[in-house]
Amino acid sequence: MFNSFWYENLTKPYFSPPGWVFTPVWSCIYFLIFLSLVFYINSDFKNKNIGYVLFTIQMVLNIIWTPVFFGLKSIKGAFLIIILLDIFVFSVMCIFFKASKPAGFLLIPYMIWIIFATYLNIGYLILN
Repeated sequence: MFNSFWYENLTKPYFSPPGWVFTPVWSCIYFLIFLSLVFYINSDFKNKNIGYVLFTIQMVLNIIWTPVFFGLKSIKGAFLIIILLDIFVFSVMCIFFKASKPAGFLLIPYMIWIIFATYLNIGYLILN
């Protein structure tokens, strides 16, 4: 499904990390996302449903970015998804902060990484 030849031949944006970096970074981020969700679930926040809905949407966007970018080779489609992802991750972070400070803080690395990924996606869009 994923064509590494296609990706390897793209003009990379400045500061584009080597491919091996993504697996350990995403592994750590997914762990922090899960831990954040646990803090949220265990918080005394009254209306958790909005957090669950926003969390689910951002996870779906996170999951579909990869097949859109690598599988469909759609840099524009991936760009639209990552812009939505930025918005939803920020929204989740705000809701989680209200419910539990640790839950919110645990999402900061995710937000930073997604902003960096947005920069890369814009770079791929402009350069290719």
